[in-house]
Amino acid sequence: MTTGNATGHIELTIGGMTCASCAARVERKLNKLDGVTATVNYATEKATVTVSEGVTAEELIATVEKTGYTAALPAPPRQETVETPEKDELQPLRQRLITALVLSVPVIAMAMIPALQFEYWQWLSLALAGPVVTYAGWPFHRAALTNLRHGAATMDTLVSLGTLAAFGWSLWALFFGTAGEPGMRHGFTLAITRGDGSGNLYLEAAAGVTMFILAGRYFEARSKRRAGAALRALLELGAKEVSVLRDGREERIAVEDLKVGDLFVVRPGEKVATDGVVEEGSSAVDASLLTGESVPVEVGPGEQVAGATVNAGGRLVVRATRVGSDTQLAQMARLVEEAQTGKSQAQRLADRISAVFVPTVIALAVATLGFWLGSGAGSVAAFTAAVAVLIIACPCALGLATPTALMVGTGRGAQLGILIKGPEALESTRSIDTVVLDKTGTVTTGKMALTDVITTGDTSVEEVLRLAGALENASEHPIAQAIAKGAAERLGRPSMAPGPAGTEGVGVGRDTAHPGMADPFPKVEDFANVEGLGVQGVVDGHGVLVGRPQLLAEWSHHLTDDLERAMTEAQALGHTAVAVGWDGEARAVITVADQVKPTSAEAIARFKAMGLRPVLLTGDNEAVARTVADEVGIEEVIAEVLPADKVDVVKRLQDEGRTVAMVGDGVNDAAALAQADLGLAMGTGTDVAIEASDLTLVRGDLRAAADAIRLSRRTLATIKGNLFWAFAYNVAALPLAATGLLSPMLAGGAMAFSSVFVVGNSLRLRRFKSLIVEQEPRTS
Repeated sequence: MTTGNATGHIELTIGGMTCASCAARVERKLNKLDGVTATVNYATEKATVTVSEGVTAEELIATVEKTGYTAALPAPPRQETVETPEKDELQPLRQRLITALVLSVPVIAMAMIPALQFEYWQWLSLALAGPVVTYAGWPFHRAALTNLRHGAATMDTLVSLGTLAAFGWSLWALFFGTAGEPGMRHGFTLAITRGDGSGNLYLEAAAGVTMFILAGRYFEARSKRRAGAALRALLELGAKEVSVLRDGREERIAVEDLKVGDLFVVRPGEKVATDGVVEEGSSAVDASLLTGESVPVEVGPGEQVAGATVNAGGRLVVRATRVGSDTQLAQMARLVEEAQTGKSQAQRLADRISAVFVPTVIALAVATLGFWLGSGAGSVAAFTAAVAVLIIACPCALGLATPTALMVGTGRGAQLGILIKGPEALESTRSIDTVVLDKTGTVTTGKMALTDVITTGDTSVEEVLRLAGALENASEHPIAQAIAKGAAERLGRPSMAPGPAGTEGVGVGRDTAHPGMADPFPKVEDFANVEGLGVQGVVDGHGVLVGRPQLLAEWSHHLTDDLERAMTEAQALGHTAVAVGWDGEARAVITVADQVKPTSAEAIARFKAMGLRPVLLTGDNEAVARTVADEVGIEEVIAEVLPADKVDVVKRLQDEGRTVAMVGDGVNDAAALAQADLGLAMGTGTDVAIEASDLTLVRGDLRAAADAIRLSRRTLATIKGNLFWAFAYNVAALPLAATGLLSPMLAGGAMAFSSVFVVGNSLRLRRFKSLIVEQEPRTS
């Protein structure tokens, strides 16, 4: 790997970090270099470094490696999309956890249940505990050695010292003390007495602590692995191949080989390969994934299209204007990454306390050893007291504090349609005061639907739906399909699948999806798609036109004043209106619009009841946004914003001192979801939005967002309570251990009780009730 002098920004992938304090240590070391400003994100395992001229990537990597971690420049984007699957990366940790679980359970059972203690049970315990402490616990020992070489101490140091001390003392007691004698028993006693420790075994503590901490580490790693998935999902959205025009012929090539200036073809249903300008053809392009615009945008020659949008209509020939990292999709990927990297990553409470707790415990153990040796109590009593200090301080309950609450809370959330990604997602929920809501797919259904039919004279609504619906059912255009579906539903029949556009005699004889049911629409003849204007054809002997007023005007079908007014009013509300005419006369105006979800207004009321301020943030126009906001009860509306602007709006609200939750579902929301203090994605949305968020609402019901915030706050409070009591037990018992008054059985009982307390406290989350369930009527 060779790089020259670097200026600006350098990104490094950091390996070997096991806790948030590791990230802080790497960050401190990098920031000590002249001309370097670094931010290290533990969740994404990346360092974003701003450097002045003369600082090279090699220097940065060398500094990180001297700190005890690995560093490398990120792989090219194409390689990132084919990374090793998550299960392969977690397999070693999973294997260690399974080993620890299988071997530790019988060790703990034999130590705690006297009835299981047969004549040589202690030697079986040794055989089972050995692989747990050595093989399963190796990541802790390796991290402790690395920390030792660099004069640092973390929770890994304490886990390694405690488990090795417990295991080592047990070995001494078995081979040189009285613990290895046949018929030896582990009895329980609450008496505080001083002993020499020659008959004490700590195998269950060594094995159990290793198992519990490994479980927490595994669930943490699995959650953290998802942090970079939003970027991979974004990159996967783009087209993989493209049809390029070369010398008048079409040639299929990989998108990576496309160059600026190339002409490429986009057929109906295909993704636009890259950003460009339309050279030939006109069509409707569905840009909702990128812009949030609910209505497909009509494009023609000279108009721009963005990569990853979908051609919903006719054939287009596009000239590429931006490729690779310059495209709008790539820029959105960078927005998501920057938002995640810049997001304040609160260190876990356990790691923050351990910065003081770990060195203090080690110093106390050494001081205890020195005091008892100096007092003439003997080496056995001195080492017994010192080891007791390490063992009682070993964070057994601490290892359970976060994962058990998280598992119970996330399990209950899953039952209610709420997916919580990890402890980081919970930390800001208590102070959330503003909820920013995307419109399309979040407050609304995200799908066009027939809303109204305005007719003139003696023309009936049913006749308009029958004739216009038949014609639109033959079209592939999304608005046409919304009209056809709505017409079929109002006529009491399911809509048909569209036939190939531009063919004669469109239509089929029967509804194959519903045998025996009559077709909702009559047969269409001489069907034609007039690009950019609408469709025309013959239905029941009538020459029917459906589309823009210009199409009807070409056939001298002029709108009446009433129909003109209906068109204007519909457009003022942000609805899409099409005109319908036949037999030389304009007959009706049909309007379609994105529909508000039935539960959205109730959800907004719940947010307000929780003291949260709702804000509607959308890429749609002001008229559409204001109409939706008025319907659901939102006062603050920010409309016509691009994806980058959404991030800026969230940042502005945060700069005003607000703690922001963002609810969205589209690719255009991904960066804002990552930037927000709490990101909630609708499970009915895109994978990119879901991966960039902290919480996912599986049901797509906005009311679940209120439940999600309540459950998150409850889970966070449980985690903090668990951490407090886990440390409280240890701190309270440390003086007893240091004075040599803590018997091994009492120590084991205290550790077991603290673990049981933490688990029991976490299980209370199973009783969390959803407001949706409580308020919905029961059905028999």
